[in-house]
Amino acid sequence: MPTSTVLPAEWHPQIAVMLTWPRADGDFAGIFDAVETNFVELACAIARFAPLIISRESGTVDLQQRLIEAGIPPDRLWIYAAASDDVWARDHGPITVFRNGTPVMLDFRFNGWGGKFSADRDNLISKKLHAAGAFEGYTLESVDFVLEGGGIESDGIGTLLTTERCLLTPTRNPDYDKSGIESRLKLMLGVDRVLWLKHGDLLGDDTDGHIDTLARFCSVDTIAYQACEDTSDPHYALLTGMAQELAGLSRADGQPYRLIPLPLPAPILDADGRRLPAGYANFLIVNGGVLVPTYDDPMDDLAIAHLREAFPDRTIVGVNCRALIHQYGSLHCTTMQIPAFDRRR
Repeated sequence: MPTSTVLPAEWHPQIAVMLTWPRADGDFAGIFDAVETNFVELACAIARFAPLIISRESGTVDLQQRLIEAGIPPDRLWIYAAASDDVWARDHGPITVFRNGTPVMLDFRFNGWGGKFSADRDNLISKKLHAAGAFEGYTLESVDFVLEGGGIESDGIGTLLTTERCLLTPTRNPDYDKSGIESRLKLMLGVDRVLWLKHGDLLGDDTDGHIDTLARFCSVDTIAYQACEDTSDPHYALLTGMAQELAGLSRADGQPYRLIPLPLPAPILDADGRRLPAGYANFLIVNGGVLVPTYDDPMDDLAIAHLREAFPDRTIVGVNCRALIHQYGSLHCTTMQIPAFDRRR
């Protein structure tokens, strides 16, 4: 019997969500208290909908106590010791597929977004968590191919959405051209077709255009995307080109996608005056909810309203990510969902 492989959509039921806790001596050192407060708020929001698997370099007992005091039930907290380089679990966490209904965690190679940053410790986190029993019942397979979870979007029924600028960057998989990468994605992830976007970018993004900052499946027929209506904003041409591409895409049945534009927050700058990649497409779908990054911006409420339109049957929760964005990532980037499966099989 041939093997059937499925990459579930993010709205597939989840057994847990993975976080990698920030280090006081890491890249967030200058604003660590604010960022840790951001992580506590995020953990509490996730715990409303799913248990947490958290890795932290040290101080796991102290962290457990702090999160319990913040209101998270102890039976929804699984905390493990593991060294890390950074917090972006979306990119160093495992990507789970189902083979004939059995979950297999694919541990792709993470090379710091094409060698931009150190990633040796992050690249080992999934293996350490699996060895510690964090993913009981899940097989973990190492894959000698660079792929980050933030670089792909699945509709759960065979379509993958991604960007050329990210996946075709030669510092990721230099031995593969576009056709070769697409063939490997289809084989490893069980998808039938790959939709490639040529346009779209957020200033300050260092991932080479991760799709999870730009355009997201909300259902098999709906895509929410980061828009820009201000013609004087440098993002206007970048995001308008992407919007036109999205309008030209078709579902597998030939029908166009329903498209929901998300507003762009006002510029947030770093200490050197460089724009940071704040946007609203970096939301997390988690069981009965959707967690949306907010930035103390007037557009926060409008973004939440638009996503409520996309997810009418889910609870929409804003999580302030103003501190987090100072290391060039937002809410979805810090998380990796663990899809649930029927253990009676």
